[in-house]
Amino acid sequence: MDLAYATARQMAKAIAGGKISCTEAVKAQIARIEALDGALNAVVVRDFDRALTTARNHDRQRKKAAKLPPLFGVPMTVKESYDVAGLPTCWGVPEALHVAEADALAITRLKAAGAIITGKTNVPVLLMDWQARNPVYGQTNNPWDVTRWAGGSSGGSAVSLAAGFAALEAGSDIGGSLRDPAHFCGVYAHKPTWNLLPLLGHSLAGGVVPTDLSVIGPMARSAADLDVALRLMAGPAPIERGLRLALPQPRQRGVRGLRVAILADHPSAPVEREIVASLHELARHLKSEGAKISLTARPALDLAAANATYLTLLNAALSARIPDDRIAAMRERLAKAGPERPDEDFAVRDSRSTLIEHRLWLRLNEERHRARLAWDQFFESWDVLIAPVASIAAQPHDPVHGLADRRVMVNGEDRAFIEQLFWAGIATMPLLPATSAPLGFTEAGLPFGMQILGAPYEDRTTIAVAAALEASWLGFQRPPRF
Repeated sequence: MDLAYATARQMAKAIAGGKISCTEAVKAQIARIEALDGALNAVVVRDFDRALTTARNHDRQRKKAAKLPPLFGVPMTVKESYDVAGLPTCWGVPEALHVAEADALAITRLKAAGAIITGKTNVPVLLMDWQARNPVYGQTNNPWDVTRWAGGSSGGSAVSLAAGFAALEAGSDIGGSLRDPAHFCGVYAHKPTWNLLPLLGHSLAGGVVPTDLSVIGPMARSAADLDVALRLMAGPAPIERGLRLALPQPRQRGVRGLRVAILADHPSAPVEREIVASLHELARHLKSEGAKISLTARPALDLAAANATYLTLLNAALSARIPDDRIAAMRERLAKAGPERPDEDFAVRDSRSTLIEHRLWLRLNEERHRARLAWDQFFESWDVLIAPVASIAAQPHDPVHGLADRRVMVNGEDRAFIEQLFWAGIATMPLLPATSAPLGFTEAGLPFGMQILGAPYEDRTTIAVAAALEASWLGFQRPPRF
């Protein structure tokens, strides 16, 4: 077995069967990171000594245990934004660098399942870009072409998997941050139904309230590993002790009889012809395998208007990441500007502004929940909807332009890069699950993916469809140079 590219399930099975030791598995991953990560810069926080100590302890336990947990001895990396006790967290912000005192809840659950954390992977500043670059750890490169970005914000996570540095990863998503790195690097990722996986310990400022869009989720080199990790990471937070996890079984495990709608393109974010053609080819393949296919079925809502709602909600959610000192400076500037009326002080004006802003958010939230109802009705007739993750494959590094002013070429036309958030938002705004899976390759040999959307809490259906397509269409492919 090639330990670099074994799936998490394969590795766990080999360890449980005594074919390899936990220490051998961890040593192999560490050696590979040390040998190859210099060109990629994916694993930016390394915890090799503790990982080896844990592996040796696992090996001693294995000899005594009657039954092993599902990820026993499996080495994995996790996104830098997760707190891991004893390791630094900063979200790419130098001033925020601190050592975590406790594990994030998801990390606790993964460790309890036997996983061994070897390190943390790179992110953009405040997790707010599709390029994994920051002033603390530098730039992460794509293993398919090191002159190109790996995606973000879980960019280092996708590279770690694609380059064989880890058998499993944990990332996060608010604007495609799980799905687009998987798309750019040719791996799998799952954006779960909102709040299915508690975010405790995944907050730069130590916050305990999840935003109304953010999720955390697993990344892997196989759909089956996503399913295992999802079920281990999911479930109520301790404070929600009255709730119990009861995810529905997949609607289907194969292709025959599957009801699939395909959204291959949209004027809000036109898609490269290669990706559109692959989606149409996929539709023909699914039909030949006995699936019911529609290229026109859509939920009863205006997707462009839904995107506008998403972008406003996204800006509101991301504002929580603005450091307090910047907020204080903004308030100070407003105060110096003087009251709008002579009889009105700043506190009154600030209170009124907050009231208006919250009223706007409530209206947008109403639109969001109307969209959720439309999608839920849609999934009564269709099992999944398959769409692009992005309009383009991985692009050359752009150290100059931010997300808002970056431009890309799509079908020979200069387009605003921010349009790509349309494809992220179709699942994020209505809080739907979406599994990112390999779809094809460009003529230049770069991977691109698809996202498989499903009904709320039917996460195992979208993962099952990804697994079916892994078997009949395309699975993970190893980058030629790694």
